[in-house]
Amino acid sequence: MPETPNPISLVAADIQQLSTSLGMLAVFLNSESSSLEKQEKAADPAIEASTIALEQVRAVLAEKSRAGHTAEIRALLQKYGADRLSQLDPANYKALLADVEVLKDAT
Repeated sequence: MPETPNPISLVAADIQQLSTSLGMLAVFLNSESSSLEKQEKAADPAIEASTIALEQVRAVLAEKSRAGHTAEIRALLQKYGADRLSQLDPANYKALLADVEVLKDAT
């Protein structure tokens, strides 16, 4: 006569299988979430551009300041409602860069 499996052993085996399945699901969801975040960032250029633009703007402002345009740069920042670059709305980076680029180097 076949031996009847112990109900506790069956439940333990089911829990172990469920645990394995949940682990695999967690790995899958994590990779999908990471992939989705990358797609969202790529789809929204403002997210990526604002980070890059801040570095670009800072570099251009530093260059123009060294060329003797510190006062003009301060005036332009105030034109866009900021006393310093860190206070500037990222939406204004492009316009500020356009204004700064036309400044002639002092020679």
